[in-house]
Amino acid sequence: MLKSQLAPLRIAGNDDSLSKGQKTFNRQVQQIEKLRSRLAAWEIASTACQEKYTRELAPLLESALELQIRLVHGLDCAEQQKGLTHAQRRTLRELIVDLAGSILADHEDEELKTIYDRHCDTDFDSEKEEQLLAVKGVFEEVFGFDLGDDAGLDSPEELMRRAQAQFEKQQASADAEKQAWEERRAKRKKSARQLEKEARLEEASAQINQSIRAIYRKLASALHPDRETDPEERVRKTELMQRINQAYDRQNLLQLLELQLELEHIDRVTISRIDEKSLQHYNAILKRQVAELKEELMRVEMRFRAQFRISPFSDLKPETAVHVLDRDIQSLKRSNREMEQDLHALETPKGVKAWLKELRRRPSAVDFDDMLF
Repeated sequence: MLKSQLAPLRIAGNDDSLSKGQKTFNRQVQQIEKLRSRLAAWEIASTACQEKYTRELAPLLESALELQIRLVHGLDCAEQQKGLTHAQRRTLRELIVDLAGSILADHEDEELKTIYDRHCDTDFDSEKEEQLLAVKGVFEEVFGFDLGDDAGLDSPEELMRRAQAQFEKQQASADAEKQAWEERRAKRKKSARQLEKEARLEEASAQINQSIRAIYRKLASALHPDRETDPEERVRKTELMQRINQAYDRQNLLQLLELQLELEHIDRVTISRIDEKSLQHYNAILKRQVAELKEELMRVEMRFRAQFRISPFSDLKPETAVHVLDRDIQSLKRSNREMEQDLHALETPKGVKAWLKELRRRPSAVDFDDMLF
């Protein structure tokens, strides 16, 4: 039967008694364990944050959008009230254009577009088109792309689609050139040193594959469910074989060794007696696994930041991710309360003047681009 708890896989002994290869093995196994633990922590954090986002933040975001739209209408009505100075009306118009523009960038709303156009020197659609053309020009100049006719460019999504197509075309061309270069290089006569190096690399690769295959065969031979007559035991062995096959497909040496240890096909004394030549191959595999786990960890963190709109430059750990989301929730609650108070203040000319005066003392309140939307 399987053991419920296992100590971390290590070659026993202190630093003085271990060889260089054994020390490397232990160090890399420890790295892999830390990276696994970090990935597991991100998985827990992602689940907790997604639940909190759905339960608490998403409703607040919907309320915030509704309040923003109401605020644009409130500012529009306030600008038309009597008794305001030219400077006060200009401030209101600037606020309307900033807030309506930020909403329209992500949401279609014809009423807001009409209000925007009334208070801006240029209409929203024309300004949006000019911005798209400007971005298109930058793409073409920086990357040397030809993004096609301006007439069909009507959205940022279309611009990115064209840019992506050009990136793929450029990459395909680069890959073709690289392949052609490698083919030309392969045809050139190689020196004895190059041939010797290639032979060593091929031999090392073959030894690595052979090391993993040998462990896999031992496990598969002992656990193959087709040889089991007991139905319950066959189910158990089938599940184990699935784990073994997955580890073998990923060339995951450490997981295969752990399965051997878990199933008592080897013990820790056996691991400590691995010869130096085998250790050399094992360490090469473990080094590759460390690199792959580091890349996966980076992708997971980047995906988390994108999902919850967290700055790529801010300090973030899975242990504190929920607290970061809590902070954003509280900030959004305060922002929504302030917008409700603002709407009430904009109902009368006297309230509008007092609100504009108070607004100068809290400039961050109108920095709509920094709001969490």
